[in-house]
Amino acid sequence: YFKQSHTCFMEAVRSFIQQELVPIAASQELSGDYPTKETQQKLGQKGLMVSRMGPGPWLTQAAELDIEIPGRVAPAEFDYFHEMIAHQEVGRLGHPGFIDSCGAGFLISAPAIFHFCSNEVRHQIGGPLLRGDKWSSLAISEPFAGSDVASIKTTAELTPDGKHFIVNGVKKWITEGAYADYFVTAVRTGGAGAKGISLLLIERGEGMETKQIKTTYSTCAGTSLVILSDVKVPIGNLMGKKNDGFRLIMYNFNHERWMIVNSLLGQVRAAITDAFLWAKQRKVFGKALIDQPVIRNKLASSVAAMESVQSYNEALTYDMANSREGPVGTRLAGPIAMLKYQTTRTAWKVADDTVQILGGRGITRTGMGAKVEGLKNFAKYAAVYGGSEEIMADLAIKQALRDFPTRSRL
Repeated sequence: YFKQSHTCFMEAVRSFIQQELVPIAASQELSGDYPTKETQQKLGQKGLMVSRMGPGPWLTQAAELDIEIPGRVAPAEFDYFHEMIAHQEVGRLGHPGFIDSCGAGFLISAPAIFHFCSNEVRHQIGGPLLRGDKWSSLAISEPFAGSDVASIKTTAELTPDGKHFIVNGVKKWITEGAYADYFVTAVRTGGAGAKGISLLLIERGEGMETKQIKTTYSTCAGTSLVILSDVKVPIGNLMGKKNDGFRLIMYNFNHERWMIVNSLLGQVRAAITDAFLWAKQRKVFGKALIDQPVIRNKLASSVAAMESVQSYNEALTYDMANSREGPVGTRLAGPIAMLKYQTTRTAWKVADDTVQILGGRGITRTGMGAKVEGLKNFAKYAAVYGGSEEIMADLAIKQALRDFPTRSRL
């Protein structure tokens, strides 16, 4: 799967992370401070945003803006394995709130802006987004509509002159919403159900209020409540066609879920690494912790579980890279859902094992066990956002049944 360009890319990404992100990750995770504009611009200018958006037209535009892809990878050569590496390398920071503050909301919304907004809107905000001058987030979930996207209640009504939508409603658990400039927002423009949903690009402004929500991980990720009160949105900010938003949201979900998988796998690997190092140096009852068979068994089962999921991930990524529709085709919806389900189950198992190995340090937010403590929190977080485990498992099996021979018998 991997070539020399992937090695060069990984080394460049790792160097940037060591120089720019490692020195601030732990302190921002603890303080809960939002990322500075300087950090966002560094991520943009050094190609850490565009490279985590995956293959797409934004790569060519980035080159025109003098944004260099790490490792000097040419846009035509860039594939989903490069993107996988970027997500996992950032994930290895091991501080989940900080990791998500480096673009989790941006990365699941900016591609939709490039795919579905008008040429005029893309020309206006595409460059500032890629450079990190502006930030975006995805506003789908609501207090009473999470995985059940078709039940959203936020409304968008056309003004009498047909030039604007007036948007009213509430969005909840919006990652990076506290400091985003633009919101890719699901709204109801028609009747009940999926066929009455549209997507709007809403710029922060009059009538919009965002409030920080305190969740399991750090507030630096800006997880927010977004309150929309008579927000006036130009008709030109409609993404795609009116009442066709549900299809666009589903189009976006596959890549989002795959992205969550790879960020989580990076954090899993970081936790196992720290647990292994700790087990070698910690002395208990007169000998190293790793000399205890039960500890070696925990490490072995965790490593085996992680590498099994990584193999599954690589095979699916190869499929994404070589399929005509990439990750957005309906054929891969079930396999990607199953991958997310298995990854979050594995992360929960690894979190359990590594916390036990680290002991008190594994439940302490600072010091040697911080990455293990972070995984303990984020494993459940990842099992919920982007589609809960139960929804993922059900989607995978229902899709398999759709093509299952009706006359098959045991």
